[in-house]
Amino acid sequence: MASTRITNLQAVKPPVLPPVLPPVLPLQSSTAAQGAVQMRIKNNQSSTERLSQSKSMVLQESDLPQKPISRHRRNQSQHNVLVSGVALFEPLVELKEHLNVAKISESGKKQRKNWALMWTVLTSDQLLLYKDKQETSQKPGGKTDVVQLCGAVIEWAKEKSSRKNVFQITTNTGSEYLIQTDSASTANKWCDAIRKTINSSTKDERGFPLRRSNSTEFLPRHSSLPSYGSASPNTKRQNPIHRRSINMFGSSKLKHSTSDSADKNGVKNRLKKFITRRPSMKTLQEKGLIKDRVFGCHLLTLCEREGTTVPKFVRVCLEAVDKRGLDVDGIYRVSGNLATIQKLRFIIDQEEDLDLDHSQWEDIHVVTGALKMFFRELPEPLFPFRFFQQFVEAVKIKESKQKIQAVKKLIQQLPKPNQETMKLLFSHLHRVLAFSKKNLMSTQGIGIVFGPTLMWPELDGGNMAVNMVYQNQIVEFILIESREIFNMDGK
Repeated sequence: MASTRITNLQAVKPPVLPPVLPPVLPLQSSTAAQGAVQMRIKNNQSSTERLSQSKSMVLQESDLPQKPISRHRRNQSQHNVLVSGVALFEPLVELKEHLNVAKISESGKKQRKNWALMWTVLTSDQLLLYKDKQETSQKPGGKTDVVQLCGAVIEWAKEKSSRKNVFQITTNTGSEYLIQTDSASTANKWCDAIRKTINSSTKDERGFPLRRSNSTEFLPRHSSLPSYGSASPNTKRQNPIHRRSINMFGSSKLKHSTSDSADKNGVKNRLKKFITRRPSMKTLQEKGLIKDRVFGCHLLTLCEREGTTVPKFVRVCLEAVDKRGLDVDGIYRVSGNLATIQKLRFIIDQEEDLDLDHSQWEDIHVVTGALKMFFRELPEPLFPFRFFQQFVEAVKIKESKQKIQAVKKLIQQLPKPNQETMKLLFSHLHRVLAFSKKNLMSTQGIGIVFGPTLMWPELDGGNMAVNMVYQNQIVEFILIESREIFNMDGK
């Protein structure tokens, strides 16, 4: 019996473990130890003590080394890639929340600003934007947008939107995002967190290095991203060719304000030089670059330029109407074709030869319409502004002779071109009135047509209807008493 017990004890003698166990060793050791325990249970002496000693030598799953070290070079290289890959493709989520996001630029190209509520997730080096919270559980292809924060710039953008608590993120590729939330504290929290992430990822791009299999060469973390290495000085040395394009985006915000101010100052200086050096109107007229117009020109200036007291255009029009329009029904009351009138005006302004007997001006209403337009577009009417109220007061006089003398005195005070033009016009209208049976024009009708055409106040005080009544009355009274007022013959 004693020899049998000694043999059994030798059989269950604990094996000597190697210094480094492979990952599959615990299962085999556990099976062998369990067999040894079954053998020890069958024995009657010191079974409890020996059983406890044997169980203590069984390696549990929790006691396994979490990071087994293999001295084989291939295993070590593959192990490093595995650990680094987990850290790279499963970044640590720092913040996640629903935020309002608008993408206003992509790679420097402006886009239409459209706000959308996005499920925003901030990781260690990215800002992930999802249309829906459920998309986070899908495959990576379900991401709406990925904002790379390395080399990005963040700033508050109050002027970019009317909404409150808006800040802007500009990536190193030129894309711009506006992020907004109604809560000021939430906006500050996100802005601070993103700024810290940008600073930490831009300051040094160390992170977890990647190493090629069977090689000691390290790979950059985001070598697939365009222009990503702008923040790393080592990458700048390795890729000097792309340094200029990288710096263009990296320092765009720093140079933005200075370049804009320089451009604005340059534009202002050029405008000042242009204004100070531009030639005067007289010089341009002398060189023939600007021609003096007839329509819209002051009556006194036009007569001085033509060397007459009555504008040539007025005289030509009145002669044409006297020749073939005195007996036309509704003369001066009927409007002519506006397009033809504008064509006639253009010819007059270009100082071209005008022949109103031409077939294109056979409609006499076109001639009368152009004449009325000439008087309406005078900068100062035929009855000057300063005389408007005086003519109104004169026409209010009850006694006829006093009224005639008052109006006559006022007309004599007018400038010479105004007097002569007025005399020629009213003598012509007096001849039109002589054919009233054919043209159906009365003194009242002519007063209604020419009242607002020949005189109007400089400042309309709101009593337009009252002024129009006096305008018509003044023209009608002068037309009736034209022979005595202008000292006409009895012809």
